[in-house]
Amino acid sequence: MEIWINPACSKCRSALSLLDAEQADYTVRRYLEDVPGEDEIRAVLERLGLEPWDITRTQEADAKELGLKDWPRDEGARDRWITALAEHPRLIQRPIITADDGTALVARTEEAVREALDRKRS
Repeated sequence: MEIWINPACSKCRSALSLLDAEQADYTVRRYLEDVPGEDEIRAVLERLGLEPWDITRTQEADAKELGLKDWPRDEGARDRWITALAEHPRLIQRPIITADDGTALVARTEEAVREALDRKRS
C-alpha cells in the first residue's frame, strides 16, 4: 500500500496516524517532491474510478490562476486536466492510498483509511 501525502496536510497526518495505529505496512510518497507523471496519474485515476476533475483541489491558488472552474469536465478535456495535475501537483487531492488489491481511494476520512486497510486484509 502506498499513500500520497503532503506533510503539511492535517488529513494526511491523520491518515498516517491511523495507519501507524493499525500497524499497517505502507510506503509514503511525498507527491509534491516525487511528482507523479501523466501516465501515473491516469493509472491512479483508473484505480480510483474517478476523473481528473474529481481529484482536483479547485480552491488552490494554482487552480484559480489556471481558471480551472471554467474548464470543461468531459472526455475532450481529460488530458488537459491530467497535464495540469502533473504540472501543478498541489492540485491533487490528498491523501490518496493505492491499495494492494489494485484499487485506490481518496482517504480524507477515517472511514476511507479503514476501507483501504480492509481491502489489504481481504
